[in-house]
Amino acid sequence: MSQSAIRNKLLRKLTSDDFEAMWPRMERIDLALKQEPLHRGDVIDFVYFPEDCVCSLVAKTQNVNGIEVGMFGFEGMSNMVVRLGDKTALSTIVQVAGSAWRIGADAFASFLHTQPSLNELTLRYKEAVAIQFAYTALAHGSFTIEERLARWLLMSLDRSERETIPMVHEFLAMMLAVRRSGVTTATHVLEGVGAIKANRGSITIRSREKLLEIAGESYGAPEADYDRLMSY
Repeated sequence: MSQSAIRNKLLRKLTSDDFEAMWPRMERIDLALKQEPLHRGDVIDFVYFPEDCVCSLVAKTQNVNGIEVGMFGFEGMSNMVVRLGDKTALSTIVQVAGSAWRIGADAFASFLHTQPSLNELTLRYKEAVAIQFAYTALAHGSFTIEERLARWLLMSLDRSERETIPMVHEFLAMMLAVRRSGVTTATHVLEGVGAIKANRGSITIRSREKLLEIAGESYGAPEADYDRLMSY
């Protein structure tokens, strides 16, 4: 497959020499809804580059289901390994099923040292993810459930480009760190103004403009910073 035919933005940004070096070690896999390709505390075996799936990064403990602290799709990648034996501090849960490219941790760690554009790209992406984490914390602490739901839907739309997102309220409640009843109420509010259409097991986005209006300042800053960091 040619580099231009790949959807993942990070892989597309590699120099042709670095891409050609990595490509023979890449494999395409399918990821199912709610699958956890990476569990907290596990040694990282693979690094994932989504094509059309979307994944949530979730902080949790043995006794707490956890909350979403970030997400990534074809604009990004999973937790990256720096050296062999690195473990992930967050769980990765698939929120939109689809495909991804993956590469073994041993090969990825080696390429970080030998492929300059890959190293530069991952450093820039790590900065973008850190900014996203910071604004997710701000959203959880400072914005209403309706604003946070609108933000989450916009972020999912950005990463999947699918207007209909498979979703149940229990899963969404974990993503937003709220009670299920809070998700139900917020969904009704967004549906009432024509921003979305809620169906059994899915949410269809009807108006991006109305979601932007509802999300307000909870959305936009990390997205602008991603574009800035990746504009070289």
